[in-house]
Amino acid sequence: MTNVRVRFAPSPTGPLHIGGVRTALFNYLFAKKNNGTFILRIEDTDQTRYVANAEQYIIDALNWCNIPFDEGPNKNEKFGPYRQSERKEIYKKYAEELIAKGKAYYAFDTAEELDFHREDHEKKGKTFIYNWHNRSKLTNSISLSKEEVEQRIANGEKYVVRFKMYKPEIEGEKETITSNDLIRGEVTFKREILDDKILFKSDGMPTYHLANIVDDHLMEITHVIRGEEWLPSVPLHIALYEAFGWKAPEFAHLPLILKPIGKGKLSKRDGDKLGFPVFPLEYKNEETNEISRGYKEDGYFADAFINMLALLGWNPGTEQEIFTLQQLSEVFTLERVSKSGAKFSPDKTKWFNQQYMMQKSDDDLADLYADILKEKGIIKDKSYITKVVSQIKERATFVNDFWDLSDYFFQTPNVYDEKAVAKNWKQETPELMQTLISILESIEDFNSLTIETTVKEWITNKEIGFGKVMQPFRLSLVGAMKGPHLFDIAEMIGKQETIARLEKTIKTF
Repeated sequence: MTNVRVRFAPSPTGPLHIGGVRTALFNYLFAKKNNGTFILRIEDTDQTRYVANAEQYIIDALNWCNIPFDEGPNKNEKFGPYRQSERKEIYKKYAEELIAKGKAYYAFDTAEELDFHREDHEKKGKTFIYNWHNRSKLTNSISLSKEEVEQRIANGEKYVVRFKMYKPEIEGEKETITSNDLIRGEVTFKREILDDKILFKSDGMPTYHLANIVDDHLMEITHVIRGEEWLPSVPLHIALYEAFGWKAPEFAHLPLILKPIGKGKLSKRDGDKLGFPVFPLEYKNEETNEISRGYKEDGYFADAFINMLALLGWNPGTEQEIFTLQQLSEVFTLERVSKSGAKFSPDKTKWFNQQYMMQKSDDDLADLYADILKEKGIIKDKSYITKVVSQIKERATFVNDFWDLSDYFFQTPNVYDEKAVAKNWKQETPELMQTLISILESIEDFNSLTIETTVKEWITNKEIGFGKVMQPFRLSLVGAMKGPHLFDIAEMIGKQETIARLEKTIKTF
């Protein structure tokens, strides 16, 4: 294979949707698998929708996902600049080249004139398409004389540059345009129903189509891997490559990420409705101050997030589900990308995060938990936090869950589960708990095994029901009927705190 060069080319119009992140990921994996180059290009030709902080958000998101670009804005600018707004003069030159070749033309039609034609066609049950069958009747450099065109331009009249999409039987071209898509196989389009797309706008900016083709050619892109929403643009892009006399890159169109429930493409609205993020990082809209949730801030590990995304529309051909980024780079192929859409599952995403959390050492998780504790004003020895983590991590999905699962390791309960109290705190309970305190006070080596042996011997000898002691004991230490092995909790909080908590519940109830 030739030197592989792929690009991720988002528009800075807002936060990066996870569909965009997956496109970036598949480009990254394809590049790494083939020892190629992963390029970031900012396609900001639509200045009306430009959002100032969006470009930095895109870069920050790629970095958090551990899929940084090799080439792009302010980094290894071999083919820069990498922002299309900084390349305007380049596109103008190529638009003029197409005009000179007779492959494109100036069009002066006003918005009102085009609206008239659309409405007129609708009344007749037809669809207005600006192409070979009517271009000679409209206001453009095909129907006007050279002098008229020059005069109009000199007068400052607004115009666009349109691509001249040939009619087969007139121009001697093939009737169809065919693309051998690396995911979808052979895809064919009838040339005669294609319209004469605008390539250059009256504001001096190119449209996506011209800028995209020119940049891919100049940046020596070998493979275009993008979402299936761009599939209808393929015939125009191939025709443009033909018009310029350039070799087209290979195309691969990725399937959509679908809603968890119902049909259609996953959207922010789905996330808002069902309670999950659709952006990698939290995003604040500077105009409305609306804050959108992000996977990072929701407590997801970047490697779990990436692993989940990789399996949305791609499969390794085995039962394996957990992959490091390095492993993905080694096994990823476009041949195993599905043609059909991939349904997003919030529950499966949480499962991935839990799997990755279980793989991390208690020591590493303790460092993360220590930051949460510090925010609450709690400072504890690393060894103690590590031991707490080992007791509760199997019941957690996120590190953010640790506090709710283990707050009683760090503070005396102030609130008690009402149902648990009603069920387990009986008339004889205070006396039993007072006797338990005496037994605990007599234990010199206050470790889990010794506490358990001593307490259970007392219960057995006195023929007391285990539940009558153990349930209120747990309620006193934890505040609810939850948590790991009861005697492990007692050892960790210590004799003094264990007795103090029992005394508090006796007073309270």
